[in-house]
Order: sequence, then structure tokens, then C-alpha cells
Amino acid sequence: MYNYDSYDRALVQARVEQFRDQVSRRLNGELSEDEFLPLRLQNGVYLQRHAYMLRVAIPYGTLSSGQLRTLATIADRYDRGYGHFTTRQNIQFNWIELEQVPDILQKLADNDMHAIQTSGNCVRNITTEAFAGVAADEKIDPRPLAEIMRQWSTVNPEFLFLPRKFKIAISSSDADRAAVRLHDIGLYLYRGEAGEMLLKVMVGGGLGRTPMLNEPVREALPWQHLLTYVEAVLRVYNRYGRRENKYKARIKILVKSLGVETFANEVEREWVQIRDGAAELTAEEYERVALGFAPPPYGRIDALDPEYGAWLARDASFAAWAQNNTRPHKVPGYTSVVLSTKPGASAPPGDVTGEQMRIVADLAEKYGFGEVRVAHEQNLVLPDIRKRDLYVLWKALQAHNLATPNVGLLSDVIACPGGDYCSLANARSLPVARAIQQRFDDLDFLHDLGGLSLNISGCVNACGHHHIGNIGILGVDKHGEEFFQITIGGAQGKASSIGKVIGRAFRAEKVPEAIDQLLSVYLRYREVEERFVDTVWRIGLKPFKEAVYQQDTVKAEVST
Repeated sequence: MYNYDSYDRALVQARVEQFRDQVSRRLNGELSEDEFLPLRLQNGVYLQRHAYMLRVAIPYGTLSSGQLRTLATIADRYDRGYGHFTTRQNIQFNWIELEQVPDILQKLADNDMHAIQTSGNCVRNITTEAFAGVAADEKIDPRPLAEIMRQWSTVNPEFLFLPRKFKIAISSSDADRAAVRLHDIGLYLYRGEAGEMLLKVMVGGGLGRTPMLNEPVREALPWQHLLTYVEAVLRVYNRYGRRENKYKARIKILVKSLGVETFANEVEREWVQIRDGAAELTAEEYERVALGFAPPPYGRIDALDPEYGAWLARDASFAAWAQNNTRPHKVPGYTSVVLSTKPGASAPPGDVTGEQMRIVADLAEKYGFGEVRVAHEQNLVLPDIRKRDLYVLWKALQAHNLATPNVGLLSDVIACPGGDYCSLANARSLPVARAIQQRFDDLDFLHDLGGLSLNISGCVNACGHHHIGNIGILGVDKHGEEFFQITIGGAQGKASSIGKVIGRAFRAEKVPEAIDQLLSVYLRYREVEERFVDTVWRIGLKPFKEAVYQQDTVKAEVST
């Protein structure tokens, strides 16, 4: 993983000292809340329903064991013993005292971490998939380019006050596991015919109240022009974005209004002026950054380990977990392990205690190379585990409620904190997630259903990515009461799609029954090896809608 140099540390330390002064002036009344607002947001500090929330950056979802222990200490010392991992691969602490924030930021800085630009109208955390660098189907490790973009965009004065927040994702695998299509800029990294690194640039994605998937604006961009081309996109956005209306300020609205071809032409005109300038990347700069992502010393391991095979045959529970919660690795004898943060109703999705963080950090060092990843599905990943160590690792994870074999299944619910914490939320998403997990807690049934994503957002800001869930749930307010709208047919990946609303919204207590009816239709109509979303795409919404709304007991409770 990338290691800070003296420039990184100096920048982050200067920001800590600057914000300490700003917090002091806010607390003694020299700064009003309106004056303080943009300052705290660009340091990741939100004022939530009950307390301040601090969002800590985890660039491209990668942490060292030491950094994870730092987050554990913050959770225990400054919060209520846990942190919440987000769909942006960051972590949030929801119960923070403002006067303590500078001390937290100092602790982060001391461990090569920060909260810079985790909020505000700026370029946010650069993301990629949690298996970058180790995935068996990966063409090129995207992390060096993600890190280069992180360094370039951090405190870049030209892009600190954009019309609206801005998100960038990059992927280089056959399967897009980084949700690239829903970002303001999405990048697919691949090799050309001569083996050179090229990029497909997609622009104009985003969820929220007007969900859109991004569209291609440039094919076969040489990697050396990554920064100049992204800069050209941002310049066009900065010039023409709708600053007078925050609901129409995202770049997706600009691309939609201009048309993707016209927008691309504007970018090309801007790019031709800067593409051969100082921001053009060199091989030396790429290699400097890429050194931080050199493969660890894997060693030679028999890919067909007899001890691992014996445990698979001997213990059915272990075999189910290994089949569901591990992913193929590019090095024979190794695998990547996904730690489910969704054990069911006992813990909110994405919440991990300080004790669990320390355990994961210890296991990453004992059985891996001291590295932990955060997936945008809110789970944790140990990227480099020897297959022969899987059984003892599994036992250790079981003891700490981190071995639920439900990754990618219905109970692996993605959810924002919702109205329990967020002042923007219309409804509480966590009780609905808990009720669904209680209703569908039979692992045999879940495995029979197969891969099925269920995403919940407490408001139209869509932090739970409900639009791209196979089943999406959106909290809405109707005359002061909480209701939940259901969509189906959403999907992430290269074949991404936006889910469609099935009909009227439900009261919270009726949502699990509605989900049950959707699943019944799926089980009735599915063909061999057909996923839920494939069945939806094949037969359409009508059978699902009829099943959900035909029962009087459900109809009586839906919104009119």
C-alpha cells in the first residue's frame, strides 16, 4: 500500500493545525455556524441529528493493520465503541464532540490518515474495488492511478469549490466491482493491442433524486493523460454547472442537458489546451507511486493444499463459508476473504466495534500481510490469505461475529445510518434492515435464492445506493409518517441498471411481507441458475407488482 512521504505528512499536519484554530474560533463565538460550515465540511465534520459526525478518508478502501487499530482507538475513546463503514469505502463516527475533533485529526495524522475532502463540494475519496491488485480477473492494478488522482485532487485550489460534490472510481477487472457506472467520472483501465495502458472515460453518473448512469466520453485515453483529461472534465463542469440550484448542480444534470456528445466536445476543446502541460504523467512518476503497491512476498504454495481440502470435506459449515465468503486470487494457493459486517439483527449493516477492528488487524498480520480493505458493500476484506490458513482464520472470525456466510446474499443488506443519526433522512433505515434480516435469517433459504442485493436509503440522497440494489428500498416522508418505496431490477457492474418503482410505498412493518411476495414470484418464475435481477429483466415488473399489491392485508397499509 502507499506510504506517506514528507510532503503528505506536512500537508496533513498543516490542515490539523488550521482546523484546530477554526474549531477554537467557532467554540468561542468568533465564527458563526454559517461561516464554520464550509470549513468543517472539508474536514469531514457533519452536524447530525444528535451529535457531530466525523467521516475519515480511506483512500481506495485500503488500510494497514496499524491504521485499523487507530480507528478502533477513536471508536472507543471518542465515540461509543464502534464505527460505521460506508458505501464510499470510508468510516464514519457518529457520536463526536466538536472540541475533540482536532485531537482525533491529530491522531489520524500521526498514523498517516486524514478526513480531508470527505465532504463539501470538492473531489471526494477516489475509490476502486476491494480486491484491486489481487483479483484473478484483473488486467492492471488500478491503485497507483487512484493514488495519483488522490494526490492531485487533495487541496487542489481549482477544484475545492465545485458546483457540487464530485466522485471518481476506477476499475480494471472483467467484472466491475467498484460501481464505476454510478460515479461522476468512471474509469475503466485496460491494455491496448500493444500492451499499453489505456482508459475508457465515463462521465455523468450519480444517484440521488435523479439517478443516472455515466456515459462514455473518451475511448482509449493513454494513461499519461489521465490527470489532464480529468482536469478538463472538471473545468467544463466548474464553468457550466448549475450553482444556483443544488438539486441540479451535479455533473450528471449538465451532461444530460447538453447531451453527452456536446459535453464531450467541450471537454476535448478544453483538454487540447492543457494535455501537454505539467500535469502530463511520466513513467518515472507512475513508478514512484507504483512502488508502494508492489506485491508482498507470497512465496511458493501448493494450490491444491490437502489440509484445506480435508477441512472442506470434514466441516460443512466451513465449506459453505469458504464457498461464499472467499474470492479468487491471482496467486495460486491464496484467496481473498470477505468478512461480513452483517451478522443479522444483532448489528446494523456496516457497524464494526473497536474490539472487532483490533481482531481484524491482528488476523491481517497473523495470516496475511497486514493489510485490510473496505468494500463498497460495507464489508471488510483480507486480501491475501493462504488457503491452508482458512480454517483457523474462520474459527477466529466466528468467535467475533465476523464469519456469517451471507456475502452477496439477501441478508448482506447495504444501508445508510438513516434517520437514527442523519438530519437529512426522511426515515429510519436501520429498523427496516433489522426486520428484513430477522424475517430472512435461514441461511439455507438464502443460499437457495442465490446472489441478491438489497439496498436501503433513508432519503433521496441515496447513500445506501438503493437505486442499484436488485431490491431497493427508499425511505420517504408522508405527512410526518415514515413510508418506504420499493424498486426492483437495479444492478451494479458493467451491466448496471437503475431499479424501477413497483408501486405505492409501504409502512415500515409491511416491508418484510412485501419482500416475501417479491421472492415468491422470483421462485415461481426463475429458470435454472437465473438470478433474481435476471428474472426481473426477463418477465418485467407486472407479476411482481400484482403479487405484492393483490393482498388486502398489504393494500390496507400502503400509502394512498
